[in-house]
Amino acid sequence: MKLKTLLLGACSAMMLAGMASAETLTIATVNNGDMIRMQKLTDDFKTKNPGIDLEWVTLEENVLRQKVTTDIATKGGQYDVLTIGTYEVPIWAKQGWLLPLDNLGSSYDVDDLLPAIRSGLTADGKLYAAPFYGESSMVMYRKDLFDKAGLKMPDAPTWTFIADAAKKLTDKDKEVYGICLRGKAGWGENMAFLTAMSNSFGARWFDEKWKPQFDQPEWKKTLDTYVKMMKEDGPPGASSNGFNENLALFQTGKCGMWIDATVAASFVSDPKQSKVADQVGFALAPDNGLGKRGNWLWAWNLAIPAGSKKTEAAEKFIAWATSKDYTNLVAQKEGWINAPPGTRTSLYANADYQKAAPFAKMTLDSINSADPTKPTVKPVPYVGVQFVAIPEFQGIGTAVGQQFSAALAGQVTVDQALKSAQQLTTREMTKAGYIK
Repeated sequence: MKLKTLLLGACSAMMLAGMASAETLTIATVNNGDMIRMQKLTDDFKTKNPGIDLEWVTLEENVLRQKVTTDIATKGGQYDVLTIGTYEVPIWAKQGWLLPLDNLGSSYDVDDLLPAIRSGLTADGKLYAAPFYGESSMVMYRKDLFDKAGLKMPDAPTWTFIADAAKKLTDKDKEVYGICLRGKAGWGENMAFLTAMSNSFGARWFDEKWKPQFDQPEWKKTLDTYVKMMKEDGPPGASSNGFNENLALFQTGKCGMWIDATVAASFVSDPKQSKVADQVGFALAPDNGLGKRGNWLWAWNLAIPAGSKKTEAAEKFIAWATSKDYTNLVAQKEGWINAPPGTRTSLYANADYQKAAPFAKMTLDSINSADPTKPTVKPVPYVGVQFVAIPEFQGIGTAVGQQFSAALAGQVTVDQALKSAQQLTTREMTKAGYIK
């Protein structure tokens, strides 16, 4: 009996030891379609790494940013892998909040990453985040509605063309709206769109001395054009719509045009997800003939916070999720059209992908044409196309986004929103020491 008890005890101890050796990575991510797909495919990772378990915290974009920023700034240590954007990476790396990704493995091929995307994730020659997908923005439109209206979308449209087309495509009785654009407040929601749009109107956030520019005519013209288009030809409740809400509207046939992230192209072109998949066309983001288009540059990336105690396991996961092998896994399970876009040169050289993804060239052209170092018509002291790469921008951008969302909702006028934006931005930039 004693021997049996001893054996049982030894087995239990071994089981407990085995359980203790399994590491659980807590991964914070955004609720976008590509990330949801990744979660479904993680059995492949677990098979290759049996000692690592995964726990997901999947959040809406604005909430994710808030929680992750709070956790990393307070060294909370809640997450082992973070999904963060191009904006955060260089700022957080400089603060010492992220660990460099030095051990992604010999087969990872860092040099295959698109230069435009990789450069935004590199500080002092080291990669601090690996891109899961990269994007610019472009026009997605309904070819059938354009044909019906007797319109032809140029490859490189102007804002005047877009506004005129929106009028001709709108049929409110049938719940078809000429244009769908982001209205939900947030520095990475409505302000990503509006900042990129404003660049093409000749506007800028700050002059060379960091003085806010919302009192200038270029911003007035940007916001007037946006609010007028959306009120006349946009869907109801547009001030609550972000990326996911507009994606759902477009996929159900309610948008004539949608200007948003190039990553949406695979979702709107997939007949399993989109009622209008066979009627979607693509064009470059609009311009005003001033030398800048209204397209942004962004990547959702995976990074390791400096407070993580599970660095080796976290790096293994990041290497898996952003590798060429993962791209091939998605292609095998879901088709080439759904491969995560905008990160690797090899994807755009792949004949199978080119054949499956009619938007591939437009996506690559859009990514390559966005220049974070010269984002505006007039000179500026900052880097960033649809954001300003300073730590204060997160708070200021969201506060300005709330004013502009209120203007879209009709709660304030465009002039009031711009006046408030100028005042609050001046106050915060003075407090932070940028304005003397």
